[in-house]
Order: sequence, then structure tokens, then C-alpha cells
Amino acid sequence: MPHVEAVRRFNRFYTGRIGVLPEDYLGSSYSLAEARVVYEIGRRRQCTATELSRELELDLGYLSRLLQGLKRRGAVQAKASSEDARASVLSLTSKGRKSYQALDSRSRKEVGGMLAALPAPEQARLVNAMKTVESLLSFRKDPSTSRISLRSHRPGDMGWVVHSHGRRYFEEYGWDERFEALVAGIAKDFVENLDPERERCWIAEIDGAPVGSVFVVKESKTTAKLRLLLIEPHARGLGLGRRMVDECIAFARAKGYRRLVLWTQSKLAAARHIYRSAGFRLARRQRHREFGYDLTGEYWELDL
Repeated sequence: MPHVEAVRRFNRFYTGRIGVLPEDYLGSSYSLAEARVVYEIGRRRQCTATELSRELELDLGYLSRLLQGLKRRGAVQAKASSEDARASVLSLTSKGRKSYQALDSRSRKEVGGMLAALPAPEQARLVNAMKTVESLLSFRKDPSTSRISLRSHRPGDMGWVVHSHGRRYFEEYGWDERFEALVAGIAKDFVENLDPERERCWIAEIDGAPVGSVFVVKESKTTAKLRLLLIEPHARGLGLGRRMVDECIAFARAKGYRRLVLWTQSKLAAARHIYRSAGFRLARRQRHREFGYDLTGEYWELDL
């Protein structure tokens, strides 16, 4: 329930901040819903009501009433589709085109003014937070439309890796800050001693937002070590973990390593399943107490 109230509070704040509550949205003669319809038709230049309904997530009956009102006001026009006589193609009239341009200009001006009040680093924080919200909600709505990618690390990623591991393992397993310190040490050693020819970090992204990490580091001339595999909960179930492990295996083989090893814990069932399915074998177990818990560490190996 605290999360629900937090989202509702943000919704109330943001709708007021961007001025969607007044009837004359952006100083126009349109309501917010009418302005969105005008804007989407203008952006597309032409579309069908079905496409518009899908894009705006509006009931076709409600959308039909909005379109009828806009037609009466001379902003929108419809003509029979050349491909399907049963469908109508919507477009803006010259009056509607002027309204679209005015709405676009005023929106850019208002958002520009809101951003101008913030220093450049704070603008970047705001935009990145918005990207995260958009990515998470879009992904849960339809994962197939999300863009998944792997890239090499860049400045700022090590902080994300440490923070994400510390937060995720505390929330899911209760491990204390000593685990976060361990991850920080691994990340520090990787950056300070990086051999770019034989070591690599991958950051997984969905729609530009980081959702996972994995490292290959040099243990010896013939042995590489896979480290810090993490997939955020909302990105699980897409095969991303196996894809990242396969990337590590391919890299290690290409660089001439003969063996790829890793250390994990017996309770990390999902990770163990990925390693086993990728061909790793369990070499040995060792009980230990770390991060506030009695654990069983496992050493896995893969001959390359």
C-alpha cells in the first residue's frame, strides 16, 4: 500500500505541474483528450481510428465522440481508405494543422521553461528517471515492444552495479552491507586493473535503462572468471541471463582461455539453473558465514 500511495501522490503532483487539469489545455480551446487526439493525428499526418485508439489506449466509442466534436469544429477530416473502403483515414484540416503546430510549440516552451529552472545535472537526473518509469511500465504492458541490448561499461555503470547488487540481495535474501562492500571491491579492482584485451563488463539495457550486469575477469593465463551476474526482477524471464552468460562464454573462448569458472551460492536457484544449462559443472561446495547468514558457496567450471 505505501507504493500505491506514493504513485498516486506523484500522479497528483505531476498532473498539476504540467497543467493538464484546466479545460483549456496549453491555453488552447481543447481539453487534454482532444489535444492528444489532434497531436497524434498531426504527428502521424494520417491514421485510422483503430490505430489511434490503440496508440492512446482509448475506447473506440469515446474516441468516436471526440472525433465527431473535432470534425464539427473543423479540425479533423476523414476520407475512405484506398486500401479498405470500410475504414476511414483521419487527417488534420488546415485549421487542425495550425492547432497542432500551436500545441507543439507551447508544449515545447513550457517543458523548456520547467527544465531551465534546473541545473544541467539535475535535468539529466530528471530525464533518466522519466526513462526508467517509461521503460518499466511499457515493459510490463508489452515486453515484445521493448528494446533489449548489451553494451560495454562506461562511467557511472560501476556505481549502478554496486548499488543494484546491494539493494537487490538485501531485498531478496537479507544480505547486509558487507555484500555491497564485496561488490564494490570487485568493481574497483576491475576498473583499476582492467586488461581490455582479455576482460570485459556487459551492461544489459531495456529501452536504454540498465537492468543487468556480468563480468569476465582474468584469473590466470588460461582461466577466466565470470562475476557479478545480475538481472533486475522486471527483466527476468526473457532469457537475458542465459544470453549474458553465453556472451561471456563466447568472449572467453575468443580470447584463448581454456576454462571459465565462477563462484555462487547454493540458494541462488535461478543463477544455478542458468550455469548448468550453459554447460557449467559444479566442482565443489564450501560452507561459510558471510553477509549475516550461514551459506554454502559453490564453485562451478566450464571447459572451453
